[in-house]
Amino acid sequence: MSKYEHEFVHMMDGVEKQLETIDNPRHQKILRNYRRHALLEVSGRYKEILSPDMTVEEPVYRLFEDGQSIVLDGMDAVTTFYQSLAETDTLVMWTGKSDFAVSDSGFSGETLFSQFVPGSILGDGVFGAVHESGGSTSTVLEQSSDIDPDGWYLVRRTLAFVWPYDEQGRLIGEHVYEDSASKVVTKVDPSEVITAARAAELLAPLLETHLP
Repeated sequence: MSKYEHEFVHMMDGVEKQLETIDNPRHQKILRNYRRHALLEVSGRYKEILSPDMTVEEPVYRLFEDGQSIVLDGMDAVTTFYQSLAETDTLVMWTGKSDFAVSDSGFSGETLFSQFVPGSILGDGVFGAVHESGGSTSTVLEQSSDIDPDGWYLVRRTLAFVWPYDEQGRLIGEHVYEDSASKVVTKVDPSEVITAARAAELLAPLLETHLP
């Protein structure tokens, strides 16, 4: 197992430790929803995330990165966003050490976030694929001439999360804010990239444990 694969399969360790210390059933349900959401998402099974038992009928995602403000309003926009990430093979992402503050309305926190991104869309920001997905953006970044469009890059940066949940413990939406000063972009050998197929293989044992 490569160093990146080791990080990848252990991305929920912080959440697991939190769940051991939380007694509030509602708060436990919210964190379990998040854990299940994250594992399904990076396994390419995003359609299961958007099922009625996990997500409200019309979720709203607000994503802020590199000066861009992307708003995905409604199930169609969110679904198309995930489809775009799958088509560009950028669903493989993971969090580092995380410690979320959980309340009845959802959770918030800050974490190191890592993602493999092909050079062909890196200059548009990691959420560049959403430009064609029906989301609204405030700016469009120009691609740097230093980027190898045929190469792969590991993007690491600190993100703050605010995820609201409804009374049934279903996700209402994602609010994600990037600390742009923390971003580090490193070109990686293609052999180090965790493919979507490999991600699904690595997380299959965890999903067997955490799915209903």
